[in-house]
Amino acid sequence: MQLKSLENIYHINKKSNVAKWFLFTFLAFVFIMFLPWTQNIKTQGNVNTLFQEQRPQKLNSPIPGRIIKWYVKNGDVVKKGDTILQISEIKEDYLDPLLVERTQEQVQAKKGVREYYNAKISTTENQIAAITASKDLKLNQIKIKIAQLQNKLKAEQAELTAVNNELKIAQDQLNRQNKMYEEGLVSLTQLQQRNVSYQNALAKKTSAENKLAQTQQEIAAQNIEQNAVIQEYTEKLSKTEGDRFQSMGQVAGSTGDIAKLENQVATYKVRKGLYYILATQDGQITQLTKAGIGEIVKDAETIGIIVPKKIDYIAEIYVKPVDLPLIRENQKVMLTFDGFPAIVFSGWPNSSYGTFSGKIIAIENSISENGLFKAIVAEDKTQKRWPPNMKIGTGSSGIAILNDVPIWYEIWRNINGFPPDYYQVNTQKNEKK
Repeated sequence: MQLKSLENIYHINKKSNVAKWFLFTFLAFVFIMFLPWTQNIKTQGNVNTLFQEQRPQKLNSPIPGRIIKWYVKNGDVVKKGDTILQISEIKEDYLDPLLVERTQEQVQAKKGVREYYNAKISTTENQIAAITASKDLKLNQIKIKIAQLQNKLKAEQAELTAVNNELKIAQDQLNRQNKMYEEGLVSLTQLQQRNVSYQNALAKKTSAENKLAQTQQEIAAQNIEQNAVIQEYTEKLSKTEGDRFQSMGQVAGSTGDIAKLENQVATYKVRKGLYYILATQDGQITQLTKAGIGEIVKDAETIGIIVPKKIDYIAEIYVKPVDLPLIRENQKVMLTFDGFPAIVFSGWPNSSYGTFSGKIIAIENSISENGLFKAIVAEDKTQKRWPPNMKIGTGSSGIAILNDVPIWYEIWRNINGFPPDYYQVNTQKNEKK
């Protein structure tokens, strides 16, 4: 007797498709194992910009002051040059409303002083020229007089020579008369006449010698006078030159003071323009730190942030040190951004949805504070464009594309803990070509 329960449990005598399903599943598994799989490195990062001027900029007060009026509020969009707020002066050195005008008056006064000293220099130079001319005239007069005395001296020397000759002749004649008188050849009267002639010749010699000595004394006196004139006019010229140099020093000092005052005028004018804090570029105002009118802002204090309107976005991804040898510049990276839905098949990047393509443009050589190396990824403009309404700081995930390998190889590699194949090895052949 056969039990119905055995017929329901055991299907030995019934046909089954298990073998077919098993064979189909096995073949499908083998087929899947040989499908291509793209090796990759998964990274995390955020959105930023490559250019410093496109990053959020702090709005700082260039000078200390008191807030008078606000022209914007948080969230307002401004253009370059728009006024953010107005402040007033609080330093006592700049409280004078006519500070610029008064400083300019000081500049004009200093310029007048400089012109006065320039005129004094011109007058002193004329005095120097006049003193020099007077000195030359005086010295020429003395030289002419000395020349005249020299001529007179020569004449007196010639006269003295003639008188000496005459005296010598008279003495010879007197000696002969004495001898003849002793012999009785001439009378006493004749002898006395010769004696008178000799005395006259001797007197002429004395007179000539006195004239010669007097002329020599006059020449010596003229030389002394010449030296005195040179000394006198040298002192006058030195004093006048001293006055001229003193005036030149005053001119130089006035020029320095004028330059300093003009610098102050320019500084005051620029400082007046700093009472209005302007937007440095097109963007949005955020994070204003001051709450109202009358608050004091310090020098270089941050009063808010302006986020630029035009931004060239990049993605900063962080790579583990163990994966650093696997990436290089110009390597392709698939990115996803927070807030933008994506369906990602890491092994089949071309089949993913919501991903965006980029290229690594730089890899930092120093490790970051989080223990990872930063790589900068720029937009691949030949592919789908990145979302235009992203914000700096938005989170992003990156998938660095490596080699294409079979799935079985990738499973075997992960089971054994082997690293991915180097992407650079596959590209070397293309680079050589």
